[in-house]
Amino acid sequence: MKKYVAEFIGTFWLVLGGCGSAVLAAAYPGLGIGFAGVALAFGLTVLTMAYAIGHISGCHLNPAVSVGLFAAGRFAGKEVPPYVVAQVLGGLAAAGVLYLIASGQADFVPGGFAANGYGEHSPGNYSLAAALTCEVVMTAIFLFVIAGSTDAKAPPGFAPIAIGLCLTLIHLISIPVTNTSVNPARSTAVAFFAESWALSQLWLFWVAPIAGGVLGALLYRFTGKE
Repeated sequence: MKKYVAEFIGTFWLVLGGCGSAVLAAAYPGLGIGFAGVALAFGLTVLTMAYAIGHISGCHLNPAVSVGLFAAGRFAGKEVPPYVVAQVLGGLAAAGVLYLIASGQADFVPGGFAANGYGEHSPGNYSLAAALTCEVVMTAIFLFVIAGSTDAKAPPGFAPIAIGLCLTLIHLISIPVTNTSVNPARSTAVAFFAESWALSQLWLFWVAPIAGGVLGALLYRFTGKE
């Protein structure tokens, strides 16, 4: 049970820290942190939690990571469903806290609420095909880095840094395309508090990250095999 609680807490921190930076600080007048700040915030949530709970649960914080590591032969299939449930619940709890904080501002309107989207709901008006491609490729690279940096043959102790910086770079590339998901739990969490379009487009941010996660894990399984 401790590892599921750890995944809940870790995903809570990822959504609160990453999406919180987007909702509360990205465009704050005169002090906005911008896309680069949001990208760094997401990377820092993973880096800090990887050191905090990596030894407890592996610090997946993401259904695509759990499924991908299963595909890589590094995670038991029976553990995938409870991990995914813990991650989604942790994300929803964080989004609820974030909504409570954000709605305390006068004239608050939830709008997109850091949700992921394509077409007219993409920050840069990118198409469904572009969003699908971006999410699959970015998640594939993310899983490749995770699998490689946590391999027994990799230098010990540095995996959280590599993974956190990889997630930062992913956000720097893809925020304009989809507002960056690569994580179904993160997408689901804020979609329930955003405008109705977010839930109608949520399917993509389950399908693409999980497909990309499996692809990246299998690529590393082939590449890293002795």
